[in-house]
Amino acid sequence: MLKVIRYSVAVLLAAIFGLWAHVWFTLAPGQSFADAFGQRLAQIFGQDMQLPSAAGVVQLPPGISLGGAFSLTRQDGVAVTERDYASQWMLIYFGFTFCPDVCPTELGRMADVMDMLGPLAGRVTPVLITIDPERDRPDNLADYVSRFHPRLQGLTGTTEQIAAVARQFRVFYARANSPNATDYLMDHSSFIYLVGPDNRVRSLFRPDTAVDGMARMIIGQLRATTPTQ
Repeated sequence: MLKVIRYSVAVLLAAIFGLWAHVWFTLAPGQSFADAFGQRLAQIFGQDMQLPSAAGVVQLPPGISLGGAFSLTRQDGVAVTERDYASQWMLIYFGFTFCPDVCPTELGRMADVMDMLGPLAGRVTPVLITIDPERDRPDNLADYVSRFHPRLQGLTGTTEQIAAVARQFRVFYARANSPNATDYLMDHSSFIYLVGPDNRVRSLFRPDTAVDGMARMIIGQLRATTPTQ
């Protein structure tokens, strides 16, 4: 009986450690470890646990800054940096054109948000940054982004450039299939970033954030700032 108890305790500890490690290495930008751990437990036991965020918006902890300098290539082949967007707000999503469901859904939501901004939409540039630069070259990015919104831009670059910008925004991505496969999908975090003219993330939206809630929050931030002349 004692051996059974010891074995059960060992299995339980191993499971807890495994869950802890999984949460740590898949921690979303701006999400606390406690929130993420609780969410994983709720998923395991089939419970719906409320997280401490308003309307799907992730609150960045004090001292945490996302965003920064980047050097990429636009869908028209023009090299761009963060300075090209210095007077603009941006809505940024990291995804890839071969994505079967999540990316089209999130880009469609971004397009709906842009439509809801009305006249203020001129101050916002929606952007798709690919996490699959090997396949997403400017020509197919141009065709892809044109299907969602006329203002949507697609950015790509070298493997190193994409890795650098992903680090700036703490984006997770990896091939979901064998590294040697030519037909593959990408695992990646799925957040929409609202970036200010200073190229710093102001708000971070989860996939379950209501479109009208996103639009209201963006409108509030736009109205609270004066456009750069």
